[in-house]
Amino acid sequence: MTGPSPLEQLRRRLALAVGENAVFDGWTRQAVDSAAAQLGVDPVQARLAFPKRQAAMIHCYIEEVDRALEASFTPDKLAAMKIRDRIRALVWRRLEIMGDAREAVRRALAILAMPQNVPLALRLSWRTADLMWRMAGDTSTDFNHYTKRMTLGAVYGSTLLTWLDDASEGWSDSAAFLDRRIDDVMKFEKWKAQWRGSGERQLSLTRFLGRLRYPPR
Repeated sequence: MTGPSPLEQLRRRLALAVGENAVFDGWTRQAVDSAAAQLGVDPVQARLAFPKRQAAMIHCYIEEVDRALEASFTPDKLAAMKIRDRIRALVWRRLEIMGDAREAVRRALAILAMPQNVPLALRLSWRTADLMWRMAGDTSTDFNHYTKRMTLGAVYGSTLLTWLDDASEGWSDSAAFLDRRIDDVMKFEKWKAQWRGSGERQLSLTRFLGRLRYPPR
């Protein structure tokens, strides 16, 4: 299996720096040029490597945030934590990775909220939630696969919005908010374990949620 092409490697190298520079330059070619200058990359090569459309630029950035998240934890480190602590650590680390690009993330959310970009936004949100659950050790393939990702997506999304406006030291308000949301999820998971629906009901809902698992590109 072949690895990423040279242009793909360059795009990945640039992505986080583009997000950081988008704080000042917006999601524009100028952010790409600034990132190239910051990293000592040929600006012509940088422009060839990075997409022009704002939504595509944001897509590259988010994918690189996810790669950075994966690189932040070894399986052994996560395995030593309780499941609640794994999820909390993963969500918080993802916010930390985006810390230098917080205002650019705010702009990115506004761009992704545009009608033409909503399918991409939903796909990226699902993939991020799926990544965090897989890193946390989840191997479910049934009804739980979908409900876990839907609930984590909601927790992450609401925490992200809180974080964007958090002026507290060390983002302590966001940390407290995240802890409360995870507590809610743990209560939900406990209730779900006790719930016993009919096989037909679960099958119907699973078919519906199956469309979310691998949405069209």
